[in-house]
Amino acid sequence: MGHENCHHLLHDLSDFIDGEASDEICAKINNHMAGCKKCRVVVDTLRKTMSFYRQLPDPEMPGAVRERLYKVLDLSGFIRKH
Repeated sequence: MGHENCHHLLHDLSDFIDGEASDEICAKINNHMAGCKKCRVVVDTLRKTMSFYRQLPDPEMPGAVRERLYKVLDLSGFIRKH
């Protein structure tokens, strides 16, 4: 397959990696990757990146930053009084 055929698959890659793509789209991407090393590398790298990202703990927002953010967003009612 030529390089131009890769681009039409890109918008479905996220769903494909998350396991949310339809069987038809999965088959289309798998068939394409069978003959396209570049896309295999892209999908493999994306899978590893997403897997790594999901293993990270949620970042903790310091209280002062949260307070400033809530004030800017006018969510001061949500600020817990210590």
